[in-house]
Amino acid sequence: MVHQTMAISSTSASSASSKISPMKSTPLRLVLTALIVGMLAACSTPMPPSPTPPGAISTQPPASALPPPAAVPLPGDTGPLPPPMAQPKSRWIPVRWAELPGFTQDALHEAWNAWIKSCERPAPPFTALCAEVRQLSIATPDEQRAWLIARLQPYRVEAHDGNADGLLTAYYEPMMEGARQPGNGFNVPIYRLPASFGARKPWYTRQQIETLPEAQAALQGRAIAWLRDPVESMVLHIQGSGRLRITEPDGSISTVRVAYAGTNDQPYGSIGRWLLDQGYTRDATWPGIRAWLAANPQRTNELMWTNPRYVFFKEEPLAGMDASFGPKGAQGVPLTPGRSIAVDRQSIPYGTPVWMASSGPQVQLSRMVLAQDTGSAILGAVRADYFTGWGPEAGDIAGRLKQGLRLWVLWPR
Repeated sequence: MVHQTMAISSTSASSASSKISPMKSTPLRLVLTALIVGMLAACSTPMPPSPTPPGAISTQPPASALPPPAAVPLPGDTGPLPPPMAQPKSRWIPVRWAELPGFTQDALHEAWNAWIKSCERPAPPFTALCAEVRQLSIATPDEQRAWLIARLQPYRVEAHDGNADGLLTAYYEPMMEGARQPGNGFNVPIYRLPASFGARKPWYTRQQIETLPEAQAALQGRAIAWLRDPVESMVLHIQGSGRLRITEPDGSISTVRVAYAGTNDQPYGSIGRWLLDQGYTRDATWPGIRAWLAANPQRTNELMWTNPRYVFFKEEPLAGMDASFGPKGAQGVPLTPGRSIAVDRQSIPYGTPVWMASSGPQVQLSRMVLAQDTGSAILGAVRADYFTGWGPEAGDIAGRLKQGLRLWVLWPR
């Protein structure tokens, strides 16, 4: 899944596994037993929060959004720290587990679901851990925390100039009404890749796709479905994936996913930024954009064409367990609401468990997430786009979230 973000205007990261000493082959249960005894003596664990509805995230503030002033090392985390590690766009500074805000409060079983998905396509440093990760899917929070301390080393992610502060935004999977045939207000097509796609690079711009006869001819019969609203279509193009509730020709209703298949290789342009730069609005959120279009309906094409990039989709079934997860991210595994992030691969490799802390006006977050996706605007050492799920609540959070961020990668010892 490749997406852009409205609010902001890769090569793979080098593997650091060669700098990690091999793990000791301590039996899993012995490690857990010894560490759990120490942890239970040192602290108590609160009851897990109430379950979050599917497709949404919990925004309950953690007990502490910042690390304690003088963190005391947790049991099992008292050995010498390893040296810092370097990535093309970041440096990783080893820290104690106690530095991670909210580490003893997180509902780790939610993150374990995302980690098991990453283990379907594990990065080499984590391949050897995946058998244990699967075993721990039904473990208690204390067992999971003890295992993390025993097997992984946390590193604070910083820019090369030492700046550990970054930016968090969010994205989601929109849900929309569609039809298989145009008409009755459904007149905005969602296209598959054109048959002649590989013959022309870059392909036609958005304006050319909608106006040139040769572009229209190449897309003849390639529509997956039709939407009512060009703004909804733009949301879908920016998010890179969506769920459609489609009226079939026989009148029946089906729900499918339209997933990212490719783009026309044209540059991305933010329609919200264009409105701001032209002085047409001070509110570049989706409600603000809709309000401007309601007052200027004759300028709809002009606004949409300021983004020359056009996204093509592929249809996927959405039933059973597939409906409980998001679309596949750039790692090639389905995204987990509230536990998957998009990152800059030159700072954090795909499949890496990451501790994320963000405190701001929209949400308070201190939790473990998995780096499973990327995006054209997700660039920099301390930068993440947070997958919030699907539906109105997820869309509301994703549309508003833009606040400070700190990250810690959790890397095999």
